[in-house]
Amino acid sequence: MSESYANRRAALRLKLRDLELDALLVTDLLNLRYLTGFTGSNGAVLVSAEGDEKTVFCTDGRYLTQSAQQVPDLERLIERPCDLALAAKAKGRTGYESHHVTVDGLDSLAKAADAELVRAPGLVEELRLVKDEIEIEALRMACAAADRALAALIQHGGLRPGRTEREVARELESRMLDHGATGPSFDTIVAFGVNSAVPHHRPTDAALHKGDLVKLDFGALVDGYHSDMTRTLVVGKPADWQRELYDLVARSQAAGRAALAPGVALKDVDKAARDVIEKAGYGEQFLHGLGHGVGLEIHEAPALSKVGDGTLSAGMAVTVEPGVYLSGKGGVRIEDTLVVRESAPELLTLTTKELVVV
Repeated sequence: MSESYANRRAALRLKLRDLELDALLVTDLLNLRYLTGFTGSNGAVLVSAEGDEKTVFCTDGRYLTQSAQQVPDLERLIERPCDLALAAKAKGRTGYESHHVTVDGLDSLAKAADAELVRAPGLVEELRLVKDEIEIEALRMACAAADRALAALIQHGGLRPGRTEREVARELESRMLDHGATGPSFDTIVAFGVNSAVPHHRPTDAALHKGDLVKLDFGALVDGYHSDMTRTLVVGKPADWQRELYDLVARSQAAGRAALAPGVALKDVDKAARDVIEKAGYGEQFLHGLGHGVGLEIHEAPALSKVGDGTLSAGMAVTVEPGVYLSGKGGVRIEDTLVVRESAPELLTLTTKELVVV
């Protein structure tokens, strides 16, 4: 793993040299983890454009042992606050994460630094857009944990009439832990009946009844990486309108998945899926973008939406999640996590997308 982190820092150095920066002060903890492997709650790294031999990692005494294990390949400074301690070591033109540093924090950095501080937002996030194979394997494991948890929930009768949304959410999260997750990716969405028409409904004490649509939006966290999947099921024989709505969203989702390829504009992927729903007359009931990037954060770049800016690249991990929501009646969303590949997208969430009747 140390080699992977070193490779990521080397890629960052190319950006620093292009911007004529001597170093970058990284204070965002997710970016710190991406570059070093450190998972503690306090730390920073001053990445030198000259190489790892001049790069300095900092944390405080609580993480003395942990940092030695996780960051064995960099000079280590045990100090607090880390950002000011590293700023004092900076020389020349030093970038800082201006999208992360507060106004007051910048004042403190300027007082501590004997260097020219330069705004440098989003440099590490640009690298994080394209996942390496170690990251993709973590995403696979996270998706597998979620797949297995849902299968176990259904197999053991977890979706039976009388159960509440909160009970199902708790069981689903517990089963993800049983299957290798360190936690849920986000607050699990469980929505029964008319609640399924609310895109981000929070679980309540609403009870499950025969004839209800059941929308489950959930994910597992493994090695810091998030999975994201939505499946919509029905309890008992589906009504004609439920099956028709489900089939429409399934066709839209398939069109969105098929559009994933390197070089394709983000907004064109959204359009491929949205056109299916709009032609069926439900465009106004598709209330959100088609999808988003996923990795160390549950929502990260790129954004697959009408206003998405940029194009896809091989190695990007994204969701495809169209939905149609009929207020007061019910809604359907189908979502997968996928990796963009040169040939065809790699599907990471493997639970069937056929309409499951329980």
